[in-house]
Amino acid sequence: MRDLAFIGFLAAFIGLGFRRPFLFVLAYAYIDIVTPQNLSYYLLNSVPISAITFGLAFLSWLIVDKKEGTVIAPRQILLLILYIYAFFTTMNADFPLEAKAKWDWVGNALIFAIFLPLTLRTKLRIEALAAFMILSAASIIIVGGIKTLASGGGYGVLNLMSTNNSGLYESSTISCVAIAIIPLILYLLKNGTIFPPDWRVRLFCGALIFSCLLIPVGTEARTGLICIAVLGMLILRHAKRRMLYLTSIAVAGLIALPFLPESFTKRMDTISEFQADSSASTRVAVWKWTLEYAEKHPLGGGFDAYRSNSVRYEAVKKEESAGVVENQVTLIEDKGRAYHSAYFEVLGEQGWPGLIIWLMINVGGIYRMEVLRRRYAKRAEDDDLWISRLALALQEGQIIYLVGAVFIGMAYQPFIYMLIGMQIGLDGVARRKEASAAWQPIGVRKQPAMA
Repeated sequence: MRDLAFIGFLAAFIGLGFRRPFLFVLAYAYIDIVTPQNLSYYLLNSVPISAITFGLAFLSWLIVDKKEGTVIAPRQILLLILYIYAFFTTMNADFPLEAKAKWDWVGNALIFAIFLPLTLRTKLRIEALAAFMILSAASIIIVGGIKTLASGGGYGVLNLMSTNNSGLYESSTISCVAIAIIPLILYLLKNGTIFPPDWRVRLFCGALIFSCLLIPVGTEARTGLICIAVLGMLILRHAKRRMLYLTSIAVAGLIALPFLPESFTKRMDTISEFQADSSASTRVAVWKWTLEYAEKHPLGGGFDAYRSNSVRYEAVKKEESAGVVENQVTLIEDKGRAYHSAYFEVLGEQGWPGLIIWLMINVGGIYRMEVLRRRYAKRAEDDDLWISRLALALQEGQIIYLVGAVFIGMAYQPFIYMLIGMQIGLDGVARRKEASAAWQPIGVRKQPAMA
């Protein structure tokens, strides 16, 4: 029945795309985020629905969409350079078969991020993509939130519809993404036009934000707690009543504390004692290995180069006996451990050139969104104010991602590249608006025409 439901939904969606071609883009975004082919038992997983949908999206853009004013943005060029460079490292990878398997989906994510801004020519399209990305992720987040409320969750035991521990179904990844989309949810709650913010939209958005905050609890991902702290600081930056905001956060935390599972609080306690936690100690050891590897292989070792690592580290555990606390040190050896950091993931796989390009793409997004936020922030009586608000939401989402990515190997997460594509699309809309004769900067009066 689940297979039939997925097939019926996708068939109807793609069918509507022949009347409204931009729906092909949204269909591809849904497939890339939810991966229904991995949730299917036997029907969808035998058909290349992702490739078919992307082909329809590209052909519809090529044939139907307007091209006037289209300019390739610098970050699209950087994405193309990263694509070419990653292809080069894949062809010369330390582990060719494993690298090819990862390249298959990473290459698709990069190509779609390059293509996506070309289709985002209007506010309506950008808002539609934002809403669809949120709703697609929500299909996973809401399930996780309900299961957390019902059972309390647990590290490695919260089932998010799929046993495939990859993409947004990986606990740390979904914890980071769930918090990163909260600014975007708040933007649509206040500024949405597809779903005007009435009481039903407010109720749904409030429940979805609550589910997003529950995901780090249910997955017991420490990265999620750090992302929540970053979100709180970012909101504080533009909160009008900061003391009231801080007081509300403190009260909410005190109220929630007794209801948190004991396993969650114990796991969060290990943040300050990483040497006592084997997972955290392994990460530090792998990061050291990656730096040493980059010295010998400055151009990177291709995807999954971590498989050649061999690390040794000391795990320290406190033991109390007769009131005396002693540190028990155990030497542990491990091999083939993943990077557990997007930064070291890129460094190990793409070397220093790849890391520099990747950082330029991400840091460039934060900078460009800040430029748009400031440029349009004072247009209170203007229809362009939405640009400033959306730029702020996209900037905050990317900052949360970059902080969470310190501890998660999610450098090529397709959801984040869609967010980057949306940033570039928003930048393009603003650029075309500013190039029009009717647009005037704030404080500049339109000059009367000469007789």
